[in-house]
Amino acid sequence: MRILGIDPGTAICGFSILDYTGNKFSLVSYGVVRTPAHTELKDRLLTIYDEIQTLIDKYSPDAMAVEDLFFNTNAKTALSVGHARGVILLLGAKQGMTVSSYTPLQVKQSVVGYGRADKKQVQEMVKIILKLEKIPTPDDAADAIAVAICHGHSYKLNDSLKEKR
Repeated sequence: MRILGIDPGTAICGFSILDYTGNKFSLVSYGVVRTPAHTELKDRLLTIYDEIQTLIDKYSPDAMAVEDLFFNTNAKTALSVGHARGVILLLGAKQGMTVSSYTPLQVKQSVVGYGRADKKQVQEMVKIILKLEKIPTPDDAADAIAVAICHGHSYKLNDSLKEKR
């Protein structure tokens, strides 16, 4: 299975492409979509749409895993990221892909084994799981890889739970 992992954002949107076969992951690609500061939201969303569409066309993922919003104290930022997340979810739906969402706690639990792990612990485990020489950068890309790993660990359970409903 090929997984497109997404850490949504309007200024920086992390992405990853992982292949998951058996119980092994291999990293195909990762990076970020950046939008210029002081750009109107509609133009940022269009850039994100176009860049993620290009990734889908190039890598043909089977599934999309997107991190859920973590709402802290800045409602404006959360709303903006929510718009980007909506565009990304729409893209997955239009492509007929399986689209799954994971909370930051679920991602940490799946990758590190502890839901309150810090960012460095998650990044170190991403490096170990993928047998990389160094931690992927920037952080948004490493987060997107962690989301894809979480999906690889979780999708069978999620599918069986959906069937029982």
